[in-house]
Amino acid sequence: MKPRLLLVEDEPGVVLALTDRLQADGYDVAVARDGEAGLLRASAEAFDLVLLDAMLPRRNGFDVLRELRARGVGTPVLMLTARGQVSDKVRGLKLGADDYVTKPFDNAELLARIEARLRPSSAGPAPPPRAPVSVRDVTIDVRAAEVRKGGRPVDLSPREFHLLRYFVDHRGATLSRSELLQHVWGYDADVSTRTVDVHVAWLRRKLEDDPRNPQLITTVHGMGYRLEG
Repeated sequence: MKPRLLLVEDEPGVVLALTDRLQADGYDVAVARDGEAGLLRASAEAFDLVLLDAMLPRRNGFDVLRELRARGVGTPVLMLTARGQVSDKVRGLKLGADDYVTKPFDNAELLARIEARLRPSSAGPAPPPRAPVSVRDVTIDVRAAEVRKGGRPVDLSPREFHLLRYFVDHRGATLSRSELLQHVWGYDADVSTRTVDVHVAWLRRKLEDDPRNPQLITTVHGMGYRLEG
């Protein structure tokens, strides 16, 4: 089954060129030409990845991303935009973007980043434990791909679940941001580590009793993060 992508872009030339290239590489591509249409489709339909421009008619990409995350839509989002300032990148990642590519971009690089968002770690996931793991009131069953807090199911995005699974597979170990980037995202260590912090913050909001005082996923200052217990 072909991976399904949503391209939210208003420049006709970019839409045509990128759609042709993505389809030639085996992707099923849907297109929304303004922010409102993109928000509607990304909220109502199932996609494996959203390619989201920042400067869009009717609603800009940052607002679309903010609203998607507020609605609990966890589809990976790769922002594709001419706005290359560091402040814009940080803003996008803080809002929950999984990656950020600046125009003009190299097609080979873009395709590699898309593949990295869609594939498991090249090193392969560690074997899942035989039984669910419980830490405090959180139970993680990687075989069933289920997470519960206090007996109630927790809705995690695919990326959040992969990150939590990596923590479970390395329970009690201090994991650096570079290691998490490499094994969960497929990034090299020289890529900005802010995306790790953003996704850990999303996990804490869903799993911790007090996200400001985390007891499940703790910070080891100067080193990284650790799943306790």
